[in-house]
Amino acid sequence: MDHLFLNVLNVVLPVLICAGIGYCLALIKAPFDNKVIGGIVSRVGYPTLIISHLSTTSIAIDTFLDVMTAAALAIAGFGVLGFVVLKAIRLPVRAFLTPLMHSNVGNIGLPITLLALGDAGMAYAMGFVVVVLISIFTIGMWIPAGVFSPRKIATSPIIYAVTLSLILMATGYSLPQPIAKSFDILGGLSIPLMLLTLGHTLATLRIKRLGLAVVLTLLHLVMAVAISSALVWVFGFTGAERGAFILCCLMPSSVATYLFIDQHMPEYGPDVAGFILVSTLTTIVVLPVALSYWI
Repeated sequence: MDHLFLNVLNVVLPVLICAGIGYCLALIKAPFDNKVIGGIVSRVGYPTLIISHLSTTSIAIDTFLDVMTAAALAIAGFGVLGFVVLKAIRLPVRAFLTPLMHSNVGNIGLPITLLALGDAGMAYAMGFVVVVLISIFTIGMWIPAGVFSPRKIATSPIIYAVTLSLILMATGYSLPQPIAKSFDILGGLSIPLMLLTLGHTLATLRIKRLGLAVVLTLLHLVMAVAISSALVWVFGFTGAERGAFILCCLMPSSVATYLFIDQHMPEYGPDVAGFILVSTLTTIVVLPVALSYWI
């Protein structure tokens, strides 16, 4: 048993250390521009990471599309259950629904699945990440802002990266070697930058009601277990895709959602920040238990 937990710790600790360095950078007030780094990751890092991993990983395209479909259903499930729960406890839906719907699969999910399940696990997690990113930068922006903007979908580099990746996966073609190498280098920036940004952002969040944050974290965790269990059974996931899907569902609330809440509903920003921080810290316990006994 000790050996099992040590192996799990070897998966989780590198992620915590990298995020911890970002946290320390915030504490010493080192220059760190979240907006610039976020732009680089979303416009360059994510698209090249998606193409470089999916185009070279031997996974069945139908299974990958199943993961994307299941991810969309998972987000919808979080949305429906979250809406009901928020109405029941009388919290504003516009402020708290998107943090409940969207998990931090990019900053934490990708490195965890890579370390725990290898390239195949990360490729399946990428399907989940793609759906979450599209949802965050559309629905995740629309709900707090109260506006609808389909232009965001049409101008997202991630959409074109996924399209190209699916074409390469379906046809068996590969990118010219210089382009593939370039994408490997650029995509390799994403995970370390995401983890540094996660740590830095957590250090600068303003927290208000800690009790509410704990309640929302427990609700999110219960929903994650129920939704992932149901969808794994419905789609018949096994092996790496099962492990990657469960891990993605168990991820904490996305830091990116806080930015939209703070922009459009700043009075609830500290409460959402507390939820994100507590749910992120909870993964220190949740992930080792899930990896040891469930995945």
